[in-house]
Amino acid sequence: MHNVITIFRKEVATFLNSLIGYLVISVFLTGVGLFFWVFPQNVIESTYASMEPLFTFGPLFFLFLVPAITMRAFSDEIRTGTIELLMTKPLTDWEIIMGKYLATAFLVLFSLLPTLIYYFTVYWLGNPVGNIDTGATVGAYIGLFFLGCIFGAIGMFSSALSSNQIVAFILGVFLCFFFFLGFDFLADIPAMEGINRWLLSLSINEHYQSISRGVIDTRDALYFLTFVCIALIATKISLAEKRGG
Repeated sequence: MHNVITIFRKEVATFLNSLIGYLVISVFLTGVGLFFWVFPQNVIESTYASMEPLFTFGPLFFLFLVPAITMRAFSDEIRTGTIELLMTKPLTDWEIIMGKYLATAFLVLFSLLPTLIYYFTVYWLGNPVGNIDTGATVGAYIGLFFLGCIFGAIGMFSSALSSNQIVAFILGVFLCFFFFLGFDFLADIPAMEGINRWLLSLSINEHYQSISRGVIDTRDALYFLTFVCIALIATKISLAEKRGG
């Protein structure tokens, strides 16, 4: 556990001490803010107090934000050869993976915290004050955090496959997009009518939308946990091959 915490601290410090770290988070907050306050159908034009713009457009920004966070998780170390040095230390692959993954989950949470100001603003703008479904909002926040955690696991797997950060980023975005919306597109194809329910059950978006309604279903929670575990196991296999090589 000590090794996991050490890696966690190192990864968080590295990200927060870099200009690109704050740039990535700033782009996310600016983009979400524009949809929330400025662009058409924003919260001010809405007839009811709602955080819907954040939970509708937040996932689309996460498609790029999270792979940007994870793209250097392993690719940079593979490129510089420090991954081999890291693997010669008394560390297991799982300690390395969990340390980096927990850092990613923390950074996802860190990027969401400033958006709480939107909640308090909408709370006070409500008529009457406080006219907002807090329970549903909390559930939607949990769903968005879970979504970021899944994208983080996918991004780490992508980073473990390539020594090039840009390739890792592009692959991460592609895989996140496919698992988020790809099954929805497949389910809409007429030829898939017989298995469309099964395809939708594999869709990240389907489970995210379910949680975003404010009801935490154990099936959705189990789906997110299973998906993260599978992605991290795939990362472990990739690292094991490099260790063996």
